[in-house]
Amino acid sequence: MSTIEIKVPDIGNFKDVAIIEVFVKAGDTIEAEQSLITVETDKATMDVPTPAAGVVKELRIKVGDKVSEGSVILLLEASGAAAAPNVPAVEAASVTASAPAAASQTAPTIPPSPLSLPTQKGDLHAEVVVLGAGPGGYTAAFRAADLGKQVILIEKHATLGGVCLNVGCIPSKALLHVAKVITEADEVSHHGVTFSKPEVDIDKIRGWKESVISKLTGGLKQLARQRKVQVVQGVAKFVSPNILEVETSDGVKTVSFDHAIVAAGSSVARIPGFPYEDERIIDSTGALALADVPKRMLVIGGGIIGLEMATVYDALGSKISVVELMDQLMPGADKDMVRPLHKRIEKRYESIMLKTKVNKIEALPEGLRVTFEGEQAPEPQLYDRVLMAVGRRPNGRAINAEAAGLVVNERGFIPVDKQMRTNVPHIFAIGDIVGDPMLAHKAVHEGKVAAEVIAGYKSAFEALTIPSVAYTDPEISWMGLTETQAKAQGIVYEKANFPWAASGRALSMGRDEGMTKVLYEPTTMRILGASIVGSNAGELIAEAVLALEMGADMEDLALTIHPHPTLSETMGFAAEVAEGSITDLFMPKKKH
Repeated sequence: MSTIEIKVPDIGNFKDVAIIEVFVKAGDTIEAEQSLITVETDKATMDVPTPAAGVVKELRIKVGDKVSEGSVILLLEASGAAAAPNVPAVEAASVTASAPAAASQTAPTIPPSPLSLPTQKGDLHAEVVVLGAGPGGYTAAFRAADLGKQVILIEKHATLGGVCLNVGCIPSKALLHVAKVITEADEVSHHGVTFSKPEVDIDKIRGWKESVISKLTGGLKQLARQRKVQVVQGVAKFVSPNILEVETSDGVKTVSFDHAIVAAGSSVARIPGFPYEDERIIDSTGALALADVPKRMLVIGGGIIGLEMATVYDALGSKISVVELMDQLMPGADKDMVRPLHKRIEKRYESIMLKTKVNKIEALPEGLRVTFEGEQAPEPQLYDRVLMAVGRRPNGRAINAEAAGLVVNERGFIPVDKQMRTNVPHIFAIGDIVGDPMLAHKAVHEGKVAAEVIAGYKSAFEALTIPSVAYTDPEISWMGLTETQAKAQGIVYEKANFPWAASGRALSMGRDEGMTKVLYEPTTMRILGASIVGSNAGELIAEAVLALEMGADMEDLALTIHPHPTLSETMGFAAEVAEGSITDLFMPKKKH
């Protein structure tokens, strides 16, 4: 054995930094790379590990001392071959900023911390740990495994798939399919075919929905097994820049990592002051559980989630009312694209209240008494259920991010750069937790980027557009620039509309209320954005996304031969309107 001095390593351009914590004392037996002290600069706090194992003979520092590179921390009676006392630069353990960080897809306002060091190992260790097994998380884990990394995937739910597969996108689409069949069976009576009133077996519908979920989550379990991705079930939080603590059914386990990808998603937002303890107030998860079909149901929030659930419960027999604070339903879409949906559902729903908010909800034995305020506010109403659909909030503050040194901005998002890297270089973040839009398909692509960057590839998330879809009836989809955005930003544009009333396919389906709209740059005719309202709008928008990504112009769309008769050809017809070559409509020549 030999006695060596353990010194402060290179900590960047910092001098005379304060020691704020000491983890060892004389006589302690320590392992190589175990943290000895924490120092604090004006930008970060950093743990300093030991390069060698052994017994602490003498401490040369205490809390409050100022140290610089080369300062002696302790004397160590090293065991075995002593490592050189020079240690590479250490990583940031927590970061503070004078101003909030920007939202998603912007570089953090604080410089990345220096090169990270491996720390002491946890109960489990992996090259890559992914926190959250939603579409973005499992994609990141599987991609990393395919690129040769040893991966641990941590998920709090019993099954993989996160909110999307278990209590979000997938179950809602299963129920929306049922709703569509019920609605179409009723409406086809106008064309000469009449069915008897459907008998709704709520238990069988729920079983159908659960079977869809089970197939998909079961498939993910098999894919994880095939890739040798280790799945750990439990609620995780950071305890240091390289360790997560996971509360599992077998007790608390620590998971250490070389790299981490945070895919912890978002949670349902709540309006303070309402009696949430009453089970008759539900969120989207409760709505998808399909406990019953209430006689009267109020949906608070006229966005995509609220209107999709309204579509389901309306078809199943509930009297639906929708209250929205803004002056239109689905505020993210252009008003003209929402108009056909509004016109259709105002005939079916009990009421649609815009520029209106809920002031109070009283839980009474006979129901939930709701008081309104606003331009279209009615007298207080009694409902059997109230669905809260006012949006989602990121889980940035729920994972003890500060213990890892991660910046979390004022909205709860974790800022990242185009490589999905956070301010801590070996920790990445993807999906809802990095910023709007909170969409599964965005998270999937971000997850692949993060995994590829960790594996050494020069990948970046540089999507020109992220499409949005509302699976209402009719569906609404959009991508790129909307008219609302163009006007707000002062962008010069022209638009071409093709009404589905001139589409043979739409007419044959009895659904001619739709419209396809394309925005383009007047001089170059380059596509700027597109919106579609009508049946299967979500399936049709992908062509426009590809066109924008490839830099296509209106002539490219117009010269693309679309099959006839289809709804897809409405995109080509809209381009022909812009080109002036449309024959399926009469377009009077402009007078100059």
